[in-house]
Order: sequence, then structure tokens, then C-alpha cells
Amino acid sequence: MPSVTIVDHPLVQHKLTLMRRKETPTAEFRRLVREVAMLLGYEITRDLPLATVSVETPLMETEARVLAGKKLCIVTILRAGNGLLDGMLDLLPSARVGHVGIYRDPATLEAVEYYYKVPQDIAERPLIVVDPMLATGNSAVAAIARLKRDGATDLRFACLLAAPEGIAHFHEAHPDVPIFTAAVDRSLDDHGYILPGLGDAGDRIYGTR
Repeated sequence: MPSVTIVDHPLVQHKLTLMRRKETPTAEFRRLVREVAMLLGYEITRDLPLATVSVETPLMETEARVLAGKKLCIVTILRAGNGLLDGMLDLLPSARVGHVGIYRDPATLEAVEYYYKVPQDIAERPLIVVDPMLATGNSAVAAIARLKRDGATDLRFACLLAAPEGIAHFHEAHPDVPIFTAAVDRSLDDHGYILPGLGDAGDRIYGTR
């Protein structure tokens, strides 16, 4: 899987295991998602471009490096993506934010768009698209296709868990977009949920089931 990066840092794996436990309460689950999102963010942003500037330290003037170009944009796939968004913003507080509202039709498992709001200049910005689960891949594929229609070219996708079926679908549609995840699980069940997974991420983040 050349364009899938599994972030296997010990802290990421430990926190993911805590999230998998069915007895983990909502408040702790939400906190863990936020923490893992920030840790994923370090890996995702590893290759952001830098520029050199002059700064005055308390002792002398020196050359130092800062991020170059336009600030990146984090695009969250509603609603569950907002759990990852908060952690990303802890790491990147100046990032712009976009929202794509997509739900999975329970009968067909197809993605249905109901909301879309992103910065007007996304074609000029690097984008990180976030959604906790890459299961069938339908929502992620649809969201990124929508962003590409608005001119986005520099895209990365971040999730907590991915299934092989979702990765295959995603790569078929968007071979140019790298995936960053904490783990690739075994498969999908008959309802399109990741096995062994961690349940419905949105319901567990917001305590709605």
C-alpha cells in the first residue's frame, strides 16, 4: 500500500486500543480521538514547505525556518470528522477550516451530500481531509471529488481506522491522495462497518447511541 501511511507510534497505538474498548465512556473517547488526531497531524504535515527568515533572539540575530506559502486548510466530513478537527486545530491553530456534509444512505451505503462550505481559495492551499473511519470509502471519495471540482490539488486524507475495501475504493478514485491512518483493520461486515473496528465513531464521539 504505497500511498497508505500507518502511524504506528506507540502512543497512537495505545490510545487507539483504549478507543476500541466498548466500555470506554463518551468523554474519554472524545478526548482520545482529539489526542490521536494531533499525533496523526505531526506525520501528515512532515513535508510542509519551509522558508528562511531573520529573527532576533534575546542574544543575537539568526536565520530560522517558518512555514512557507498559504496556511493549510482542514476539511472535516460531517459530523464525525469534527472529532478529528479539534485535535488538528490544537496542532495547527491558524489553519482554515472547511466542512463537507455527507451521510451514508443506510440502504445503498452510497454517499449523499447535504452541506458544503470551504474557503474560496482552496485551490491554492494544501488540504487535510479528516473523517474517523475509511470503511466503504464512499464518503471520503465523494468529499475529495467535490473538493477537486473546486480546484484542490494538494490533498491528504486522515482517519483513525481504514478497511482494505475502503482503501481499494479510495485509491481507485483518487490515486494521487495519500492516506494517513492509525491502523488498517481486517474487513467490513455486511452493514459496512469496520471489523474489529471501534463501532460507530460519530455515535461514540457524541454519545448518541
